[in-house]
Amino acid sequence: MDLILSHCSSLYISTLILLLFAAKGTSESMFNFTNKCDYTVWPGILANAGSSPLDTTGFELPPGGSRNYKVPPNWSGRFWGRTGCTFDPHTGQGGCVTGDCGSNKVECNGAGANPPATLAEFTVGSGAQDYYDVSLVDGYNLPMVVQAGGGSGSCLSTGCVTDLNQHCPTELRVGEGEGCKSACEAFGRPDYCCSGAYGSPATCKPSVYSEMFKTACPKSYSYAYDDATSTFTCMGADYTIIFCPLSTSRKSARDTSPTTGSVTGSNNDTVVVDSPWFPDFFTGHSSETLSFSPSSIASVALLLFLTMH
Repeated sequence: MDLILSHCSSLYISTLILLLFAAKGTSESMFNFTNKCDYTVWPGILANAGSSPLDTTGFELPPGGSRNYKVPPNWSGRFWGRTGCTFDPHTGQGGCVTGDCGSNKVECNGAGANPPATLAEFTVGSGAQDYYDVSLVDGYNLPMVVQAGGGSGSCLSTGCVTDLNQHCPTELRVGEGEGCKSACEAFGRPDYCCSGAYGSPATCKPSVYSEMFKTACPKSYSYAYDDATSTFTCMGADYTIIFCPLSTSRKSARDTSPTTGSVTGSNNDTVVVDSPWFPDFFTGHSSETLSFSPSSIASVALLLFLTMH
């Protein structure tokens, strides 16, 4: 009798543990938004087709602010930070310098970000893996990191901590350095946009511009088919999205007098670079650990040579 009771007790405990894990895998995930910038950020939220809108589609997040939102299973969508926003306190009407969603309100109401904007993209599973990434395919407007917590699997952090706005190529720069466009947005060429004859992984390859983004932010999407090193997975996790994780501001504390150089890519694309951030990775001023492709090494070496002469 004791043996039977012991067996039943063990079976009950094992079943309870399995149920607890299953419940976590199918329950809502908590998403935390934290602003470490020294300026206000207005996060925007867009649910993909077939996913229900969250409790908000946009809100104000002051420096040092933090807010939590629940995300249901089987949800997919994107998050981004809007900057330089002004909204009338009486009418609520207004807009943003970067990442504006065109709603003329704090809430984006189903509209996406106007490029350039750094994007955090998610597909939340239901008892299955979540998929997430930080994308610069639509350009860049502020540093952003995604951290997974409490889940199972690899659950690695990803994002872009480098302040690309300060050293964006002239032809991609927005205004006084508020954002950095993608080559697709700036030029509209099919080979940059991975469209038309270049609409497959076999035909659309990294450009000199996307290689520059990738060198600065190795874990982020730099062009449309940059999946292998840019998509991350976790199961049953909660997530933290941090704006300006290194407390970087819109104007870098390390601004110096610009040194101008240029580099020509394999397609005769000339990139003009002011005070490139590439030397930082070799002098220890960057926190990123990089793995370079041969083409990245060539681009970096040439840029270093040009800016030193």
